[in-house]
Amino acid sequence: MADRYANFANSGLGRTVVKRLGLPDPPRLRRHRPGDPITDGPVLLGAAPGGRLTEPIRKLLSGAGVPVVPAGGTATDDGGTRHSALIFDASGIRDSGQLRSLFEFFHPYARSVKPSGRVIVLGTPPELAASPKEATAQRSLEGLTRSIGKEFGRGTTSQLVYVAPGGEDALESTLRFLLSGRSAYVSGQVVRIGAGDPGDPADWERPLDGKLALVTGAARGIGAAIARTLARDGADVIALDVPAAGDALADVANTTRGRALQLDLTAADAPARLAGYLAAGPHAGVDIVVHNAGITRDKTIARMTPEHWDAVLGVNLSAPERVTDVLLERGLIHSGGRIVGVASIAGIAGNRGQTNYATSKAGVIGMVQSMAPTLLGHGITINAVAPGFIETAMTAKMPLGLREAGRRLNSMSQGGLPIDVAETIAWFASPGSATITGNVVRVCGQSLLGA
Repeated sequence: MADRYANFANSGLGRTVVKRLGLPDPPRLRRHRPGDPITDGPVLLGAAPGGRLTEPIRKLLSGAGVPVVPAGGTATDDGGTRHSALIFDASGIRDSGQLRSLFEFFHPYARSVKPSGRVIVLGTPPELAASPKEATAQRSLEGLTRSIGKEFGRGTTSQLVYVAPGGEDALESTLRFLLSGRSAYVSGQVVRIGAGDPGDPADWERPLDGKLALVTGAARGIGAAIARTLARDGADVIALDVPAAGDALADVANTTRGRALQLDLTAADAPARLAGYLAAGPHAGVDIVVHNAGITRDKTIARMTPEHWDAVLGVNLSAPERVTDVLLERGLIHSGGRIVGVASIAGIAGNRGQTNYATSKAGVIGMVQSMAPTLLGHGITINAVAPGFIETAMTAKMPLGLREAGRRLNSMSQGGLPIDVAETIAWFASPGSATITGNVVRVCGQSLLGA
């Protein structure tokens, strides 16, 4: 459904009215189009003394064709260089006194960021810090990045990336995603990169060449966008949905040149049937599993029926658990595989009338966090996206007041698009993301709800 207010606010008359009345001002977001460069201008790179990430960042950005400018040049307000992104290596900060280096970097350059710019701060995971004082200082970075995401405006996103010692060569996939238009609706997030060197895909435009991806709930909305995006990135896609969605599912399979599989995942024998299908295929297994299928049955818990509770938990949580267990037991998720769950900010913040839905989506987050350590030993990663308000057929049916609140109560003052969720999943699925696991990334425009 079109966001008429956003369209008006971005018109000539609308910009004047919005400014005079102090109304929400949704910017036009820079989203990725095939062939786009990673950034639309130079990146300013700064660092605290002793940072271990500056040279790896400089090297990989230069190799990717991104112009890098060292901090200390002309700042902003008088027509100086406009930067596509500000990147700060904070890994050298060892105590709270050294946090001053953040102010010294961002203060003069805050107004130099172009519309739809990017801010990325990189540090050391607090749990891996060498001392309590270093852990304290590194944890402080989260407050900075989330505040910047709310201050800079004009579609600028702000992220914190914690890089484990030994993960210096695993940055490229994440920096490519966060700097580009692929992350347009991701802001205020904390990403953790583990140790190791995943290696680079042969082609960053088609990093999933030769991979087989299974996408559940693929007939429409976010699921269809996921299937198309993974196919765009080179994957062969199996699009799965219930038989009732057969026609729409066939359309998705046709547009992705993939396969359609009609299956009700809540059926008792569904995991075994799916496993048999994958085992018999030419790939003899699967590389990427995206648990996207989900339903809502909204009522307050006092008015909810047992059937509605069971249905939502069955589709949204129990089915992903059962399918994952069977595929792992039978060795059908290849080494180097990726599992991605679709959670929701409702699973983080809760939502009135959605106790069943919020429980199921919090469970998806729990599944990711509990399974990540075990799966890493098998070369398999598991992560989750947590969408906020995404413009779909489902949200178009919401009452006007709730729909407008969902759109405006975030740093972008607008709803996201299914492609925003799909791009985040494609980043998790990339071979270059092999040291990223156990992460839950919100795709919510930095919603004011939840953490």
